[in-house]
Amino acid sequence: MKSDFINIIDKDKVIFQVVLLGGLSVLSYLCTKIDSMGQSQFLIGREAERRELEQSVASSRSELVIVYGRRRIGKTYLIEQHFKHTFDFWYVGVRNIPTRTQLKRFGRQLTKYSGAAYKLNDWFDAFDALEEYLETLPADGKKIVFIDEMPWMDSSRSNFVVALESFWNGWAMSRGDIMLIATGSATSWMRDKLLGNTGGLHSRITRQLHLQPFTLSETERYLQSLGIVWDRYQILQSYMVMGGVPFYYSLLEPELSLVQNIDRLCFKMDGKLRIEFDELYNALFQHADTYIEVVRALSQHKNGLTNNEISKKVKCNGSMLSKILKNLERCDFIERWSQYGNKKREEVFRLTDFYTLFYYKFIEPDNRHEEHWWSKNFDSPSVLSWMGTSFETVCLRHHRQIKQALGLTAISTETSNWHIKPNEQEQTPGAQIDMIIERADRIIHLCEIKFSVGEYIISHEYEKKLRQRMSLFQYHTKNKKSLVHTFITTYGVANGKNKSIVHSEVTMDDLFNS
Repeated sequence: MKSDFINIIDKDKVIFQVVLLGGLSVLSYLCTKIDSMGQSQFLIGREAERRELEQSVASSRSELVIVYGRRRIGKTYLIEQHFKHTFDFWYVGVRNIPTRTQLKRFGRQLTKYSGAAYKLNDWFDAFDALEEYLETLPADGKKIVFIDEMPWMDSSRSNFVVALESFWNGWAMSRGDIMLIATGSATSWMRDKLLGNTGGLHSRITRQLHLQPFTLSETERYLQSLGIVWDRYQILQSYMVMGGVPFYYSLLEPELSLVQNIDRLCFKMDGKLRIEFDELYNALFQHADTYIEVVRALSQHKNGLTNNEISKKVKCNGSMLSKILKNLERCDFIERWSQYGNKKREEVFRLTDFYTLFYYKFIEPDNRHEEHWWSKNFDSPSVLSWMGTSFETVCLRHHRQIKQALGLTAISTETSNWHIKPNEQEQTPGAQIDMIIERADRIIHLCEIKFSVGEYIISHEYEKKLRQRMSLFQYHTKNKKSLVHTFITTYGVANGKNKSIVHSEVTMDDLFNS
């Protein structure tokens, strides 16, 4: 009960309520907690987004704020906690219900706030009623309207967007005291219907907040807030499964080990992450089956596929495939990587959603439904091999932290990767480089990403291979710039006579930088 009061009322009222419920000792503790931590007690990360929200409240104009991001990323939580549930109006869209039912729910919510009864025939009536209610409120600061999961309100032939345009342009924008916050997991709808609007909302969006998965640093802080004390090696392993999605981490039980939690969530028949997959894609995309075909194809190629390669593997091409790839990229499921020295059409799309990768690798093939499969196999060769591949993806997502560790934050850089197929005619072998960082000062880092349970040992044979690969890169790219080897490992490179090939190092701890 005390926690609920903290979430919904202001600090002074919290103190009053605690005195009634818990006595002075509880009051003293909470005063200290609130004063020392403030809002950060409830929110991990999202500093830039919170600053945007604060500026929106303080501005002298009406604000139309769009918050989007993939399912389970914490959009609703951010808004609820930042404003401490103190909205002048709050409505949550419901998926897959008729417009008339949605309108009834909207009307009932308006009645709760205003005390007046409303009969709403369409969304024009609904926004007129909202306008009528907001005009009754005192003229002392911003009126905060929060519409959660707005895409679900726009059913076929509902004219929802047109009505929203009329409400904003015809009334709200001119007042200067309205803040309308719209969230949605259906990122493609948010981008196309609102941010990319060519009608009445064109250039009317005042702020857009794209919530992305937590970084390793934010994940570490979030786990600490849940009372989960793991070392960074374990946090890294959890990231390979859950990928910085806050909701997935909220399902963890602190008293269980990481291995036990993965068994419970992923391999039990009713495990939350075992049954999450179908709901995830169906909640985000229309014609989800085609999207799933694309991500399945990408899951089988760790180095990614070009647009043409994807079109050959799925029953989709042209503008439809381009739309699917764009929407998957917007939702942070895939990333677009350029190949060093190649044209744009040779860009590679890589599946970088860790949960999806884990699902295809281990959950879907688990036909025997072994509830303790992870406990029995977490140190097997196949799992260790998967960790190596997954670590590469972790590093690609944390390329900013890698550049920071290399002291490159003040230098302009471009990041790419590179591969070449064997050429029988020229009798040259194939090769690939996980990550290339090209600096404006004409130095190129050839990054080698290696996951290991201890310090990584460079053998004589491997050193020879690295030198050969550098020569191939130089030959095929006609590069005259300085080339250096950078190793990105979990625990660093072991000292030895072959370590001299390493110019610079980045370790797992560096990936945890903010």
